[in-house]
Amino acid sequence: MKLGMIIYSNDPETVFNAFRIGVFSLGKNEVVQVFLLAKGVESETLDNGQFKITELMQEFVDQGGKIFACGTCLKIRQSKSSNFCSMSTLDDLHTIIKHSDKVLTF
Repeated sequence: MKLGMIIYSNDPETVFNAFRIGVFSLGKNEVVQVFLLAKGVESETLDNGQFKITELMQEFVDQGGKIFACGTCLKIRQSKSSNFCSMSTLDDLHTIIKHSDKVLTF
């Protein structure tokens, strides 16, 4: 199965759980792609004592998951792409949606 995930939250627990299901799904040999949209592009800045989000993002990428970040949303926040995710467009989001068997939003 191909799973598309759209993360538009900057709530640490929500983002953490989104990447948990992503890592779990990759472990089941699923294809998983994540698109960070709106507040979701802040994911790498959300680490705290309880939720180690960047570690989970690294595990996700190491297991073959792909992460895309909305370029417009990054620019609004005066941010850039990172090691985890490339600056992307709505065309990339559309492609993820079009080619996914299921799309989850967080």
